[in-house]
Order: sequence, then structure tokens, then C-alpha cells
Amino acid sequence: MPIRAVLWDIDDTLFDYTSADTTGMQRHLTAEGLADGFESVDHALAVWRELTAIHWARFAAGSVSFQEQRRDRVRDFLGEASLSDAEADDWFDRYITHYRAAWAVFPDVLPVLDLLTPRYRHGVLSNSSTANQDHRLRTLGLRDRFEVLLCAEDLGVSKPAAGAFLAACRALDLPPCDIAYVGDKIDIDACGARDAGLTGVWLDRFHTSDEVPAGVHRINGLEQLPALLHGHTRFGAPSPIG
Repeated sequence: MPIRAVLWDIDDTLFDYTSADTTGMQRHLTAEGLADGFESVDHALAVWRELTAIHWARFAAGSVSFQEQRRDRVRDFLGEASLSDAEADDWFDRYITHYRAAWAVFPDVLPVLDLLTPRYRHGVLSNSSTANQDHRLRTLGLRDRFEVLLCAEDLGVSKPAAGAFLAACRALDLPPCDIAYVGDKIDIDACGARDAGLTGVWLDRFHTSDEVPAGVHRINGLEQLPALLHGHTRFGAPSPIG
């Protein structure tokens, strides 16, 4: 059965989150006079990313709200557990100013969306909040490219749980076998989509591994996606992309 729609991850798939986060935090540390409080800027960035992963996992599990995980990240990063909600919000908002100034889509995004749109429907499924990702997509000029935008905070379930992917399938009114999911995380995105019955496509831009799980398709750039989708058959011949 042919693929009829593509669901997309956002961060580090469409949007260059890592570069924006790096640039934004470097500028923020300098502006706040915090750079000297760490061994190096790279060390500060490593700490920030470790805390981001820890607190994002709490949010994904439903233990805290989107805003609460932000506040707890700030408190842990600064080592100030008594920081008020307002103070933590203000600190994060100052970081966000630098972060947003560095926002950009990957250069292969618009060309592939232009190429695929006449043939495929498009939607977004993100482990974030709708308010956050809707603003991001609109700022980047991408929101109108997608019929649906679904996010974990509103769904009450996060990738890689099958429920998140199946909710997106229902929003598109298509069965999972008609939909491909494209994301940069092999476990959360590609394997999660595969296990929910979609075609899981792992966008491995930086060739991080030579191992590809069974039933997952790997591409190293979005320019490879059209050939994969056009050549894909759900049962039978293998994908033209390894």
C-alpha cells in the first residue's frame, strides 16, 4: 500500500534546534556573566543539555508541566533551588530571546516540502507543547505546510508510545500503514513509529551509527526522502534507501 501522508518531528528534523540552542546559550551565558562559573562554555552547554534531557523526560512522563520542567532546569543549572517561579521564568525568557534570534530551518527542508506536497499530505507530531511549536513553525514560515499539529502536552501521551502516533493517524483520518514518520531520534521517532504500524524513517544527518534496526529506514538528508517514499511498498520489495 502506498504512503499517502508524512508526519514530521520538528526539533533537529525541520528546525536546527541544536545549533540554535548552542548559539543562544553561549550568548545568554555571556550576557548574564555566567561563563566564568563553569570550566568552559562547552562545559556549561553540556550541563544545560544534560539537565534538559533529565527534565524533559519528566515532562514526557507526565510528571511535570511544560513550564515546570523549564523552571526546574533553570534552578538546577544555577544551583539555586529557592529561585521563585517568576525568577526562573524571567531567566529562561532572557535565554529564549537569544535562542530565538538563532532559529533557522535546515536548508533541505523547504525544497523537499515543495517536492512532496503535491503528492503527500503533511502533519506534525512533537513531544512538546502546541503553543510552543505552533509559534516556532509560524516564526519559521512553516505552519501552513501542515494540516495538523499534535503535541504531547495536549495529547497526554508522548513518543515513542503508540498512542501518540495513532492519535496523529486519527487526526489525518488515515490508517498507520498509509503514513510515514520522519524524525532524528532512532528510538523515539523511527522505532516508535514502526512499532505503531507506521513507516519509520530515521533522519541520521550526521551518520551517528552504521546500525539500523529492522523495519526502520535511514536517510542522511531530506533530499533522499522522495525516492524512499516513491519506491516504498509496504509488503514486498525493499526500500531503495538503505
